[in-house]
Parts: sequence; structure tokens; C-alpha cells
Amino acid sequence: MAATSSSQLPLGTTAPAFTLPDVRLKGAPWTLGEQPSEATVIVFMCNHCPYVVHVIDHMSQLFTELISRGVNVVGICSNDAARYPDDAPERMAEFANRHAWPGPYLHDESQAVAKAYQAACTPEFFVLDRDLRVQYRGRYDEARPGNGAAVTGADLSRAVDCVLDGRAPDADQIPSIGCSIKWKLD
Repeated sequence: MAATSSSQLPLGTTAPAFTLPDVRLKGAPWTLGEQPSEATVIVFMCNHCPYVVHVIDHMSQLFTELISRGVNVVGICSNDAARYPDDAPERMAEFANRHAWPGPYLHDESQAVAKAYQAACTPEFFVLDRDLRVQYRGRYDEARPGNGAAVTGADLSRAVDCVLDGRAPDADQIPSIGCSIKWKLD
């Protein structure tokens, strides 16, 4: 399992706008910014990445709690579903349901959203403030498959708490690490 680090979109960047289909709602469109909130969490993820699988159940629980606090949460799968059929929309919906994923799970078929966010790996997290500016981009926590660290979501939780409190998260943010996004071949 080769690990890839995230590329760290600059803090304060206005988040690239997007509208993508939600696989759990039969492709109904979900648009960034249509649901006003003090904070929005975006995670680039997929169904088969061992790094995602390692945290998905904890992440679903944490994201359920964040939603109860008024935070928008959304997962995006940008992998090439033709080459990685486990990441096809119908399989995405099955995965989300199996793991009680609480928010939209969007399919980035063109991979344009992943490219706009400079996403490189799964899982990769972004926290946006109410003005949709990037305040955090990095890891969930220090847990990795096989490293023995407890899955806590501590890094992401701290960042969300800061944004909800109107404070900027610490600028020293640790990049996410995981499987590379499976880009389409030209």
C-alpha cells in the first residue's frame, strides 16, 4: 500500500465552486454554498482505500455529530470508476449506507473538483468557513492502518471547533496521507 500526501491548497483560498450528483439521492445535484453554515467539511474519499476503510466508521459518527452542530459535511469520490469499479456510483451508495454515512456522497466523474482542490489522496479533508474560504486542509488524525494509533478525528475536530468559534485553526497543519486519487488515463 503506497501512501500519497496531500498537496495543501493555500489557507484562505476561496473554495472552488462545484455541483455534483449525490449517489445516495439517485444523482440529485448538491451545490457547495447552497446550504449556509458556519463551517463545511469536505472529504475526498473512496470505497476501497485502506486508509478510508480504517477511519470510515469513526468518521461517520463524528460527521453525524458535526451535522447536529449545524456543520455541512460532504464526501466526494473522484476515482476513475471505469478502472476502479468499486468506486462506481452504485457501489458508492452501498458503501455509504453500509457505514451509516450521514451526509451527501458525491461522484466527481470528470475529476474536475479534485483537480480544483488540488486533492491528491484519500482521505483528504478540507474545512471551510462561512465565506467558503479554506481554513484547514490536512489529516483526520494520526491513525493509519497498522500504526496502532487510536482513531480519534482530533486534528479535524480541532479545526472545525476553531472555525465554529470564529478563530483560524493553527496554520501548521499536517497533510493527509492515503491512497492516491485514481486519475483517468489520457
